[in-house]
Amino acid sequence: MATVHFTRALERFLDAPSATVEGATLGEALAAVFAGRPVLRGYVLDDQGALRRHVAVFINGSLVRDRERLTDPVGRDDEIHVFQALSGG
Repeated sequence: MATVHFTRALERFLDAPSATVEGATLGEALAAVFAGRPVLRGYVLDDQGALRRHVAVFINGSLVRDRERLTDPVGRDDEIHVFQALSGG
């Protein structure tokens, strides 16, 4: 099962612990996380189900390619990292 990790910056706003989930694609893995923590969905995905512009997701250190349909494959032992971009000056 893949493990999904969320940036600590996101934890300032909500409870976002790491989760070990089933899923053959990024979309399936995230859906499994959101099933248990539905409030996270709005921070990660837009109303069309695509990654929000300010969110970056990496699978085993590689930036995901399909930000709209979330079809990047996920393996059993993969590590998925969800980062929320920070800005400021």
